[in-house]
Amino acid sequence: MRSRVGNWIIALGVGLLFLAVCFVPAILERRREVDLVAVGSLLFGLGSLVVSTGLYVKAAILRAETGATDLALTRRIHGGCELCATESPVVHCKVHQLHLCGNCLTKHYDFRSCAYVPSSRSVATKGNRAQAARAF
Repeated sequence: MRSRVGNWIIALGVGLLFLAVCFVPAILERRREVDLVAVGSLLFGLGSLVVSTGLYVKAAILRAETGATDLALTRRIHGGCELCATESPVVHCKVHQLHLCGNCLTKHYDFRSCAYVPSSRSVATKGNRAQAARAF
């Protein structure tokens, strides 16, 4: 039932696009009518916006039904936090020799024994490694 909502929105947009195309003969017949050009272009832009909104609604419903997750959230970052390996490190624990992100720092924080310095490690990407390999 919910997938039909996207179809109805797309149909409404196609109807607006059809109305915009109906203005073309009137614009060609009366070349000096600026108002007809404005109304035709308004209907065309609005119809395109409504069609794209319908496509977005259908895609959002499909994503919700399949339970798809964002790949960027599940991917491990090379050279990132040594505990969770999902974010880039912000501090380095000198006692335990760990590079930590902000989330893992809240779990690891111990002011009595740990000494923290800003992390100098950057997140390694394929492009950075390839450039470093070419430099030598």
